[in-house]
Amino acid sequence: MLDCRKGGLMQSANSNKNGLVAIYLRLSSDDGREGESNSIINQKAMLEKYAADNNLGRTQAYVDDGYTGTNFNRPGFQQLVNDIDMGYIHTVVVKDLSRLGRDYVNVGYYTDTFFPDRNVRFIAVNDLVDSADGENEIAPFKNVMNEMYARDISRKVRSAHKIRGSLGEPLAPPPYGYMKDPENPKKWIVDSEAASVVKKIFGYCIEGKGVETTARLLQEQKILKPLAYWQSKGIGRGGKKVLDDPYKWGNTTVREMLVLPEYAGDLTNFKTYSKSYKNKKRYDNPKENWKVFKDKHEAIIDRETFELVQKIRLNTKRRKPKTVDKNMFCDLVYCADCGSKLWFNVNHPNTDIHYFNCSNYKGNRGTCNATHYIRADSLEEVVKLELSKMMQYLKDDEETFIALLAKKTAKDAENERKTIEAKLSTAKNRNKVVSDLYEKTYEDNASGKITDERFMQLSHKYDIEQSELKIAIRTLENELLALEQTELSKDNFISAIRRFMQMDKLTPHILRELIEKIEVYHIEGVGKNRTQRMVVHYKFIGVLEMPVTISDDMVTLEARQGVAVSYHVKAG
Repeated sequence: MLDCRKGGLMQSANSNKNGLVAIYLRLSSDDGREGESNSIINQKAMLEKYAADNNLGRTQAYVDDGYTGTNFNRPGFQQLVNDIDMGYIHTVVVKDLSRLGRDYVNVGYYTDTFFPDRNVRFIAVNDLVDSADGENEIAPFKNVMNEMYARDISRKVRSAHKIRGSLGEPLAPPPYGYMKDPENPKKWIVDSEAASVVKKIFGYCIEGKGVETTARLLQEQKILKPLAYWQSKGIGRGGKKVLDDPYKWGNTTVREMLVLPEYAGDLTNFKTYSKSYKNKKRYDNPKENWKVFKDKHEAIIDRETFELVQKIRLNTKRRKPKTVDKNMFCDLVYCADCGSKLWFNVNHPNTDIHYFNCSNYKGNRGTCNATHYIRADSLEEVVKLELSKMMQYLKDDEETFIALLAKKTAKDAENERKTIEAKLSTAKNRNKVVSDLYEKTYEDNASGKITDERFMQLSHKYDIEQSELKIAIRTLENELLALEQTELSKDNFISAIRRFMQMDKLTPHILRELIEKIEVYHIEGVGKNRTQRMVVHYKFIGVLEMPVTISDDMVTLEARQGVAVSYHVKAG
């Protein structure tokens, strides 16, 4: 946060001269029905004039165009909140309370708690609300009315939505392969470029290729996956803005495309629904509530081909094992070479064999060079043996074992503390430098040395950097506090080992109390010389070197029938 005690940006909201006046502008599609007076341009002109006429000070606009007032997760508003927390804003001005929001509880929180706690003046011009005049008895009633308006609008929109959907108007964006007709947005037309890919996918299925093979072929041919394709065409859709690999097709994407009836020319409405106007999450609708319209638009796949593919998919659908519980090692096992998680799998058709392998293996279109295959039962046996070795150490020489833990935790904690303190000092020093730079920039702007435009550019740059520094400082301070729990963590670790001693059984609860992660290397060697290395990272204590004389650290187990592997385990 900026240190403003030396005449910087914010001294007090009461000064009304230092800092900025935030004019907040919001317009949703529903609000637009109220007329031109609510447009962003007119809101801005009105509020800037109000600020000038009342000598409030320099203004900064925060805009949310196209965002509903029923929730406050709006980019412009969140930036305003952040700038208030940073101390840049002394007054917030809106056209009326409904621009701030249409949720009675949240609007009340900001007007009654958030703004006053930060000494920020709040003005709603048309509603004659000004916190400088004290409490306004009418404001709560207006907030209730604004929420009732939002509820009424939602009811009307839902009703219109149901009517349009029942008449066969598409309610969802067109799927990959189609696009909206430029002359009639309510109609879908074929996107020839994407449609050729859809035809290719259905063709691969008829040729007998599975979804994994199809996805791999599309990736090898450098065909953009749907989200990347839409982004390349400037079509806005939900999802990541930056894709790791725009050509990596997912199996699920291919699988869902092969069963989509829209490709045969049909339209299905009401597949999902929302529970209320405040809850924007979509839920799956039962099929009996769907509304299907046959031959509603031009088909990409003829119906005969589409039905043939459905039969092929039905006959090749792999049945899931009746009972396969999630393995207790899931989310604990990692590839030692690429750092990716090892995925839990079930062998087919022998479903008694459960195993892990690298989720990033290049054979599955990843980048890792080896599978890092390990059977789940072998993994469990090796870890049990390793924990038994530690248990025996504690049992035979408890004093030495505890001393070893104390020495290890103290050494690691001290090294980590020095690293964190150095980073924290750097972040705090830079934060002070940025505060001074911001103060100087403000003074240069006030004296006319730099223009308003240049001031806003520099202040925005400093805002971003200081926000990042604020988060970094808080994180580092929390890490220092966590180090103070080292002694308690050591005791918890020993207690977990004692419980394992009593039970002599590895449970998910004990496993996660003791182990942070397990790194698995790929099997090396051939025949009787096949070996595999694992590194166990224990919680709280980091690297723990135990005397090798306690037991042999080479364990030989059967990886699969007739094939034995020696596991070399290191507690690290």
